[in-house]
Parts: sequence; C-alpha cells; structure tokens
Amino acid sequence: MRPGCAEYVPGYGDANADFHVIGDHPGVHGGRTSGVPFTGETWSERFFGALADGGLVSTDASGDGDAETTPWIDIGSTFLSYLHSCVPDTSVADPSEDSYAELEPVFDAELRAIAAHVLLPVGDRATRHVIESYTAKTWAEIDAAGGLEAVHGTELLGSGWLVVPIRDPRDWGSDHADRLSAGLRELRRTDYRRESDLGRFIAGEDPYYVR
Repeated sequence: MRPGCAEYVPGYGDANADFHVIGDHPGVHGGRTSGVPFTGETWSERFFGALADGGLVSTDASGDGDAETTPWIDIGSTFLSYLHSCVPDTSVADPSEDSYAELEPVFDAELRAIAAHVLLPVGDRATRHVIESYTAKTWAEIDAAGGLEAVHGTELLGSGWLVVPIRDPRDWGSDHADRLSAGLRELRRTDYRRESDLGRFIAGEDPYYVR
C-alpha cells in the first residue's frame, strides 16, 4: 500500500522483520536522497551505530559508506519506516494533522503486514502514536514516568508487540547511544518473540508458533 503523494520515502528492510524502527517523517528523519529512512543526517551514523551495537543491523566497518547516496547498512531482521512517509511541503515544518490522519491507515497496514515482534518508535510523535495505538498504556503515563527521556531504550509491553521507545536522535546527549544499545542487547537476550508452539494440538510433527 503506497501513499498518494509525489515524493515519499518507502519502508526499507526485511518484510518478515523481528524489529520495526518507526520514525516521524522524511523532513526530520532523512532519507530523501537514498530512499532509506534515517539516512543522510548529521546524526545518522551515530544512530545506526547504536542499532548495530545493539545487534539490530550491521554497518560498514570501513566508514566509507555515504549516508546521502549509498546505504551503508546490512539491515538484518529489521524494518525501517515512517509514521508519515510522504515528504512534507518545504514551506511548513511538519505535515498537517489532516495529512497525518490521511496516512495513518497506510502506516497501520504496513505495521500489521510486517508484524514485527518489537516496535521501536523514534521521537515524540511516533512514540506517542505507537504507545496510544498499540499498547495498553497512555502518553500521560509516559509523561508521569519522566517522558521519553526516561523510557529511552527500555522495554514496554504492548498488545502483541514489545515497544522500545527511542529519543529523537537530533536531541541525543552523550549517553543516549550507549543506553539504546545496552537496552537492545538486553532485550535480545530475552524471549522477545514470546511465541508458543501449538504444534502439539494439530496433526503432524511440524511446530506451529503463535504470539
């Protein structure tokens, strides 16, 4: 399902991903030149470095990758996309509320098609949407706990998904990359898939995993 706009940055990565990293829109989180979300920004290498240290992607160890033109990422079992994939009008800072509402079904269909085990929303807008749409929590609870800063890189139980919020990389301080990579490494040591084998209830010997 593609958005009805002239210029957009499509989702990128493994269509059967375990991890789905969700940004806001290309105007703030990049990708217009390469077509890959989160690339082409001054913070892109640090952002992907944290994901790599956490085991979600592999990066070009030589450092020769050009974020503007050539993705330097081996995406592994990860998918990258935006809440609002269309490139916004350059005359405004962000898309309108109507534009977000128009593209929400496109994003929702993509999220459910990928069906990743872990959602990793990036920045306030994407995190608020994921929290309110795909977990039993409210944004007020997150605010009361200290906001996105407090939950950055930590695991929140969703409804069928686990959620790991990420502070907007434009605002990262000295410890945000380390906190994210440490949280991801810890997550990957757990049973983040939370699957049960129901194969014993059906004919045959093949496993049948469900969440």
